[in-house]
Amino acid sequence: MEIKKAAAAGTMESNDAMIMIEPGDGELEIFVDSVVARQFGKQIERAVMEVLSQYEIEDAHVLVRDKGAVECTLKARCETAILRALKED
Repeated sequence: MEIKKAAAAGTMESNDAMIMIEPGDGELEIFVDSVVARQFGKQIERAVMEVLSQYEIEDAHVLVRDKGAVECTLKARCETAILRALKED
């Protein structure tokens, strides 16, 4: 699927995450900014990749600003951002 516009989901509250997605320039890029990146950065990226794969997103820029969110929260925020980004106004 193709990302149509920039979109975001989540908050910057403790134990939550803000995920922003926008159209890419030919490749999928994921940037993780997390208070627990040293310990869990790879797992955060893997959770986001799982959701992107489910929606067959291969061309997007994704920014994850994590404040200690659990995996199910990360996935929910990612799915919401994707659904918002797929809609045309």
